This record gives sequence, structure tokens and C-alpha cells, in this order.
Amino acid sequence: MIGALAAAAVATVAGGAVLAGALSRNRDEVLRTVADDPALPRMELNGRLFHVDIHGEEDNPVIVVLHGGPGGDHRSLLALADLADTHRVVFWDQRGAGLSERVPAEELTAATALGDLDAIIGRVSPDDPVVLVGHSWGATLAAGYMRHRPGRVRAAVLAEPGYLDHQEYLSWKERYDELMSGWAYMRVAIAAGFAAQRISGPDEHAAGDYLVGQRILPAFLDHPGNPYHLPGRRYGAPSWRWGRVAGEALAGETFDHETLDRVDGEQANGDTPVLFLASEHNTWIGESLQRRHAEAFPGAGLAVIGDSGHDMFWDNPGETLAVVRRFLSDGVDGLGSSRLVG
Repeated sequence: MIGALAAAAVATVAGGAVLAGALSRNRDEVLRTVADDPALPRMELNGRLFHVDIHGEEDNPVIVVLHGGPGGDHRSLLALADLADTHRVVFWDQRGAGLSERVPAEELTAATALGDLDAIIGRVSPDDPVVLVGHSWGATLAAGYMRHRPGRVRAAVLAEPGYLDHQEYLSWKERYDELMSGWAYMRVAIAAGFAAQRISGPDEHAAGDYLVGQRILPAFLDHPGNPYHLPGRRYGAPSWRWGRVAGEALAGETFDHETLDRVDGEQANGDTPVLFLASEHNTWIGESLQRRHAEAFPGAGLAVIGDSGHDMFWDNPGETLAVVRRFLSDGVDGLGSSRLVG
């Protein structure tokens, strides 16, 4: 969330929701989406175009990767493509986010988020349940989907979700607002607003996406009081493009029971194998919070990834993938000393 101070300073171009993501290839470049770039791999689902990239043999069991945000993209998670030797790995940018088609805010709801995930799972694995690997907000979405369609999920890896209920979201937002306030942030916000005024394309959403994804978001991720990044380093995980409208519309959504009551589907955590991942250096939403999350899922495991911040798939892909492979092969019991909860 952009704090009230920044929203007032740059109201001519936006406000937004901020949880996780990073810079695109060029600070002042806004990339085209699948609506304008025919070279991008895509899939049409529920009447909209999505940026979708699939690795691995068609007969392999399917992993569906869910990126953070809301509003981010899957670029920093591409290390998971290494799992294509044993699985079919499906990367996609969610509705209105990353390099997927931009849509009106009214299309961006809990129901459409769950419906789009339903649709892509139905397309890539119509007969068999899938593995979900969700990072940050993507882990929140994955946890919600497990309650919504428990029979469609074979196992889940939930990497450092910042919140799984509304109270956790309010706590997260309170700390975010503390970080993104004061005169130092006012200067960032004003400069960001002026810079965004110069962005005229490639589409009508570009200026707002740029403002949040390439100006405000880096200020949050690199804030000295934010432990998302490795100590003494900038938050280095890359992204292609932020989706401001998606970020705003879905900010704070936790797919709680009240929400799911409004959406057709079951509600149960069930006995689906679940592995939570936490990063060694994230003292905000890291091990302590993920331990609490894991305790709410029967038989769940928790592994802490060394030498990593919030984006452990980018910071330490070797260790992260090794833990995920052991979990996919042998379940929580295969994690050995990494199994901290269960």
C-alpha cells in the first residue's frame, strides 16, 4: 500500500498495493504486455490474455507457480524451471499483473483470482491434482485455493506469505505505513510522481505501473528498516512489470471463510502436504510468522533457507530448490533437519 503521504503527493498518477517484487530491466522502461507484444507466450483464460510460460514434458506431474504482489510477476521465480526434469512447471502472471493483459479494477476480485487459477489448472492438468508453489502474496492465494478446491491440490509450497488472515494483513500494513512515511519518503514520492508524468506508453496503465513498480516499490524494498533484503545489499530480485490496478484491487485479500462463502467451492485445509519456506534474514515475515502459519495446517513442515531474504528463490536458488525437491520426492518427512514443524 502506498501510504497516505505518498498518495497525496502523487495523486495525479496513482496509489497502490505493495508486498513483493522488484525492478524491471531498465529503470525507465515499461515493457509491453501480451496484449501488445505478439512474441510473448500466452494463454487465453476466462476471456482474458495471460502471460504463461511452460517448461517440461506434457506427461509430467504439474507444478503451478504463483508470484507475489498482488500485482507482481514470475520473473524472480524462474529458478523453479530447473524442476522441469521431473515436472511440468507452469509460470503465469496473474490477471492484470506482470505482462498479462491489463483489465478494469472491477474484474480484480477474490472470485476472479480463484477462478483464473481454477482455469489454468483445468487447462494444464484437467485430470490430476497439481502442486502449487506460491511466493509471498502467491502463497496467500495458494492457501486460499487449497481451501476452495482441496481436491485439485496434491501438495503446496508456501514461501513466506506475509499474511493469511485479515488481522495479519492489518499488522503488516501498519509496519509498511511506518516505513513509508516522513520527509525522506515524501521526497521519493514527489520525485516518483514527476518521473511517472513522463511515461506515455506502451499503454494507458504504463505510468501507474511505473510509478509503483519502478519507483515506490524499490524504496520500500531497499528501506534500511525493511529486512526483506539481505543485510548490506539491495533487494536484487528482478521483475518485468508491476500491475498497479491489480495491486490496489487485491490489497489485503486473504481468502478467508467469509470470502470463500461468496465463491462456489469447498472449504477445508484437509491433509494436503504443505511446506512453508522462510528466509534466514527476514525478521518481519520470516521464521516466526511462518512457524505460526504452519501450525494451522495438519502435518505441515517449515524450512528456513539460509543466506536469503524474502525472495529466497532468487537469493539462494540452490538451497531453495534442493529443499523443494526433497519435499516433492519424499514429503515433509524427507526434509530431515529442515523439518522444523510437524
